[in-house]
Amino acid sequence: MSVELSGFYQQYILPWALKIVAALLIFMIGKWVARLISVLVGRAMTTAKVSPSLVTFSSHVTYYALWIMVAIAALNKLGVETTSFVALVGAAGLAVGLALQGALSNFAAGVMVLIFQPFGIGDEIEAGGTIGIVTEIQMFNTVFQTADGKTVIVPNAKITADKITINKKA
Repeated sequence: MSVELSGFYQQYILPWALKIVAALLIFMIGKWVARLISVLVGRAMTTAKVSPSLVTFSSHVTYYALWIMVAIAALNKLGVETTSFVALVGAAGLAVGLALQGALSNFAAGVMVLIFQPFGIGDEIEAGGTIGIVTEIQMFNTVFQTADGKTVIVPNAKITADKITINKKA
């Protein structure tokens, strides 16, 4: 009976135990590396004096993208067929991208405004059909204070799609 148990152990238990340990190591080390890379991305962007909101967003996107790749690698090590999972993640990303097309264009325009800084807070500008003093530049929109005391929020895509007239530091 011990010969049968030993054969069962060597044929089934040991290979699965090794796969589980390897998958756990991939997951733990990969998660640590993902965190390290996201911190390094954040530090590099902070050193380059990029907007703090863009730094935080980029760090989070980097971490979760790497974390998904690590999870897929760990599942693959366990023997799970991951090609359909990768296709599902890609299709979900496409669906989210299409659903958020307007928001993504505002985000991309916000990134461009934050990186190239054609205007800053306190500048009087005419953009997106609005004339006013810029009080806040956010990831998706820019906030203006008009001459008549109104607060106007304009989507960044509308600002970058049209001409921008700038009167520095009104």
